[in-house]
Amino acid sequence: HYYITNNLRMSKTVKLVSQSKCYGGLQCVYEHESSILKCTMKFGVYLPPQHEKKKNLPIVYYLSGLTCTEQNYIMKSGFQRYAAKHGIVVVNPDTSPRGFDLAGEHESYDFGSGAGFYVNATEEPWKTNYRMYSYVTGEMPTVVQSNFNVNVGRSAISGHSMGGHGALIAALRNPGKYKCCSVFAPISNPSECPWGTKAFSGYLGDNKSAWKNNPVYTSDQYDATFTAKEYDGPKLEILLDQGEDDPYLNDKQLLPENFANACSGNKLINLNFRMHPGYDHGYFFIMSFMEDHFNFMAKHIC
Repeated sequence: HYYITNNLRMSKTVKLVSQSKCYGGLQCVYEHESSILKCTMKFGVYLPPQHEKKKNLPIVYYLSGLTCTEQNYIMKSGFQRYAAKHGIVVVNPDTSPRGFDLAGEHESYDFGSGAGFYVNATEEPWKTNYRMYSYVTGEMPTVVQSNFNVNVGRSAISGHSMGGHGALIAALRNPGKYKCCSVFAPISNPSECPWGTKAFSGYLGDNKSAWKNNPVYTSDQYDATFTAKEYDGPKLEILLDQGEDDPYLNDKQLLPENFANACSGNKLINLNFRMHPGYDHGYFFIMSFMEDHFNFMAKHIC
């Protein structure tokens, strides 16, 4: 089954899995065979009401956090209301490759399945399939542009927690590709937190000093705090919201203050860093500020 709009049939490389009307548009889930990850991947697509009549709509990519699939953001955030208002197509991929059953892949919530960390792994057995950075920044935009009425030149990227980390490094490592970046409680300095050091050790190698010396994939490249210091592209607008009662903030898993300090030394980055008393790490927090984030992104891509 394929969604048909404006007499243009979807490419056979993308198959419709589900479709529901939502705020006058369509909340869909598609699947395709990823050449980068070498598996079948699902991703959500919200098509706002404007999709039927307008071409070259702006697009937001949203990256989810640890343990998530494409369903969490679709079902819990309430973003569709604001995407419909602004006429924005929203695409949200899964968080890791699926279906391989590699040794150790399903043993913990913060590594392997559901925890791809948006890097290109260099270590066995992960390096063949765990290439989420290239998937998100390369293959996914190509698939979306081929199948939907979007203008990838008017793109923004957003994310939460691990996905906030992914959104930040995607924006910082690809100057000009995304007009802005919006993040909720991102893992901002993964080289210095338990989640990040576990993931980087497994995907990129155990020798932490070698992460920084590897000429192809370094921890600096996958750590927004280091990358922000070196950013040298068009002015980048970033909105970062963080709950003050987030347990992972207190556990030093997120370290947004380190990222804010790095951004303060780079005039090419304009960071709006907001702390919110009483809010934790979950989707009630995300839901509470989703309208602000879409208003922010719409200002730059609509």
